[in-house]
Amino acid sequence: MIGMGKSIAHTGASMGYGWNKEKDAEVVLSQYVAGDNAQEVTEEFKIAQEMNERCKKNTLSFVLSPTVEDGKKLNNEKLRELTERFLKEMQLKERQAIAFVHRDKEHTHVHLYVNRIDFKGKAYNDSFIGKRSQLAAENVAKEMGLTTVKEVQMEQQLQSVAIRNEIRRIHERTLANEQLKTLDAYIKAMRAQQVAVVPSINKANRLQGFRFEYKGESFKGSEVHRSMSCGKLLSGLSTDLDIQKRLEKVPTINISGKALELSSNMASALAKKVIKQVIIKAIDTGIGF
Repeated sequence: MIGMGKSIAHTGASMGYGWNKEKDAEVVLSQYVAGDNAQEVTEEFKIAQEMNERCKKNTLSFVLSPTVEDGKKLNNEKLRELTERFLKEMQLKERQAIAFVHRDKEHTHVHLYVNRIDFKGKAYNDSFIGKRSQLAAENVAKEMGLTTVKEVQMEQQLQSVAIRNEIRRIHERTLANEQLKTLDAYIKAMRAQQVAVVPSINKANRLQGFRFEYKGESFKGSEVHRSMSCGKLLSGLSTDLDIQKRLEKVPTINISGKALELSSNMASALAKKVIKQVIIKAIDTGIGF
């Protein structure tokens, strides 16, 4: 479960969004308020807020988002329990509060609004409220047997590693094809295996690198593996003609019939690799310098 929190000044407008009937909003918790709509509850909040005119952002706004699968299993009673536990974790049990559930999308989530000003006119300390909200949500998720953010992040990381490994295997199989002598041929061959190789081009029309898109994920070449950085990819596809071009003052590369300059850093790195290739080739063929 994810917990997000912040202090706001626009209580009425924000609460009006939370109580949006078009989103099938339902009240799952009401604490020390009696109003039947956003405007009435906002006015009730103002009674306490008028005791502390120095505090401008006088309402706390939270969003509590269980995972999609957890959200499907949580009825309004459980969502009320979830919200009450969160308020306790945040030490907000003795303040005016109202919470709504939104089920307009597949992802069930709760909008919670709490009066930052208590009944004595004291403002709640909102320092690091975003981080504290997340920690409170983590604790509530553990208490209720729900999926925590850390568990979601770990699952996403494992999935990311698996996809990157798969891209790398496809890349290596593709490069093993001796018929691939050009970048366009490589891009086409990768596309045939469902991997999109997307050039990253800056405003100066210079090639900065490549992104690899596969199964809804997108990575820079170097994020997939260091052997897939732009420079190493280009040098791996080099021919004698390519070597000559890359040693020109302004190196370019053709992608889909369009000539693109290489960034200065990339051109410099590539030139060093190309020179090394030329030297190795010369040694292998017995040519002296």
